[in-house]
Amino acid sequence: MYAGHELPSELEDQMELAAFNDPELSHDMATLRKTVETLQASPAADFTEESYQRVLMRLYARGADFEPKAKAPVHLQYHLPMQG
Repeated sequence: MYAGHELPSELEDQMELAAFNDPELSHDMATLRKTVETLQASPAADFTEESYQRVLMRLYARGADFEPKAKAPVHLQYHLPMQG
């Protein structure tokens, strides 16, 4: 919450005061905040159906054994003629 500027200013001031006496904590807080700011400023990733299938195939190739929660898309199902 500190790194994302989500804390009230009083709590943020207390954390920065604690970090003033601890150089390791100060460094960790500064680098974490910088990392979060960089991630928030970067554009969102373009995750398509093709990307999803590629990740899924890599997982299967490495031996992962699971069933995706999402059902197969309708366009991949066979349409059988109705009898009657």
